Amino acid sequence: MTANAEAAARDGAAERPLRRDAERNRQRILAAAAEVFSECGLDATLDEVARAAGVGVGTVYRRFPDKESLVQELFRDRIDGLVAVAEHSCTAADPWQGLVSYLEFAVSAMAADLGLRQMMTFATYGRDHVCYARERMRPVISRLVQRAQASGDLRDDLEPTDVKLIVFMLASVAEYAATVRPDIWRRYLALLLDGLRPSRETAAELPVPAPDPLEIEAVMRAHGHRSGPRR
Repeated sequence: MTANAEAAARDGAAERPLRRDAERNRQRILAAAAEVFSECGLDATLDEVARAAGVGVGTVYRRFPDKESLVQELFRDRIDGLVAVAEHSCTAADPWQGLVSYLEFAVSAMAADLGLRQMMTFATYGRDHVCYARERMRPVISRLVQRAQASGDLRDDLEPTDVKLIVFMLASVAEYAATVRPDIWRRYLALLLDGLRPSRETAAELPVPAPDPLEIEAVMRAHGHRSGPRR
């Protein structure tokens, strides 16, 4: 082996562990950011992400030059995850259950993740995010709706855009009541599903009880004390 070849081999051996370490740090940062943004929303700083990841903030900035680039990667990952679930739901033998399973997953994901709700509803980081979500989600949600309509299980006048707003409405209910009845959205999903049927002989059994007056008061107090996003 020539001197140049030996030097190249040494350089390659040094670079491979470095690249592996860099990728491990990147994945650690993404996982920490997902947790931090899920709990604290998009107001969380890169310093907070760095602490949660157990790395220096300089390491975060080497992987992601600013918070927007980190949020963008997380947002696309979340959208891709929703698309994957919707595509799987399109393969369900029962088209109605495929639609229901997607709605349950999407609302549960939005209800549990403050950062995702802000990404989806506030468009905080520009139109590119909104366009990416629309272009990725529209075809598969359309297939879900069309399958359920073709099987006669879903009313013909429901549009794919209605599905998006149903998810947003139920996620808002979940956020509103999170400290008192975090699963209450399931009751209202069941009520909405009855309304999506073209006809029904009996009403579906509601999965959770209605909130009592004291719970309603507690929900209203908790929501009233909640502060909005920091500017």
